[in-house]
Amino acid sequence: MAMKPEDILRAIAAARGDAICVPTMTTSPAWRTLAPDDLSIGCVGFMGGASALGLGLALAIPKRRVIVFDGDGSLLMQLGSLATIAGARPRNLTHLLFKNGVYHTSGAQDIPGGLSVDFVQMAKGAGYRKAYAVKDFEDFKSRLPSMLTDEGPLFVELHTGLADKTPMTDRGGQPFHQQIENLCQKLSKAG
Repeated sequence: MAMKPEDILRAIAAARGDAICVPTMTTSPAWRTLAPDDLSIGCVGFMGGASALGLGLALAIPKRRVIVFDGDGSLLMQLGSLATIAGARPRNLTHLLFKNGVYHTSGAQDIPGGLSVDFVQMAKGAGYRKAYAVKDFEDFKSRLPSMLTDEGPLFVELHTGLADKTPMTDRGGQPFHQQIENLCQKLSKAG
């Protein structure tokens, strides 16, 4: 049975410490509810941009862990980001891929290749320090501490079902420029 995205996000919210999170597409509504005031920048509206945005944050703030919550459909839009991230070698980047085989946000149409796409092999081939798949929630929970501390870039393909809500079914996000302003204010106060 596929893991529930909301269960994964709940576990991350409890363990993330002061990490900066980059939720995209179907992880965004649940993350806004679980961590409304955390250090995060939602990547909704520019599909495929979460990994590049996460890389920029990881390079700009190397003393903080950056966790990208990517989608398989989103990553397919910007596969080149795998090589860019691997080449930059940010030690503080954890790239989590929520793999469900569909473009959930736009109506659950199959992505090219569906569930047979092997993103782990792509990340390894691009040069990530470590890449692996997790298909079971108990396995995820046992590996979560190392996902938040292992030297990056780290890529983890999480086999999930569909999220309860998507950005199209759950409104209430903030415009990107406002998110950036809020993050800068929080970081300046946090030191």
